[in-house]
Amino acid sequence: MDMKPEPVPPCPKRPNCVCSRKDAPARNRVAPLAFQGDPEAAFARLRRIVAGMPRTTMVLEAPGRLRAVCRTRMGFADDLEARLYPEEGVIHIRSASRLGWSDMGVNRRRVEALRRRFEEAG
Repeated sequence: MDMKPEPVPPCPKRPNCVCSRKDAPARNRVAPLAFQGDPEAAFARLRRIVAGMPRTTMVLEAPGRLRAVCRTRMGFADDLEARLYPEEGVIHIRSASRLGWSDMGVNRRRVEALRRRFEEAG
């Protein structure tokens, strides 16, 4: 029986988070990472990119799932999560600040930079 992976958590009702959930408010929404071909290879590519990001520590690596802590230049901790949806050809993603209200766009820029690197490496 093929089960769908658990979705990335929703964003809190603050602007310091972005995620690719379809139910995310527009201000928090980003597109999932799309891929073609082997889902495991695409997820391995994402894992390598995230592991190589500055000030980033992987805290969970499981089949089709990863979680990392990304430190901002000012030392604040942000949580990055990704889940593989092979049947949809996407990886859903979430990046959220742990503290505060605004992140000055840091999480959105992080996800979009990750998207560019993911697409370039594909």
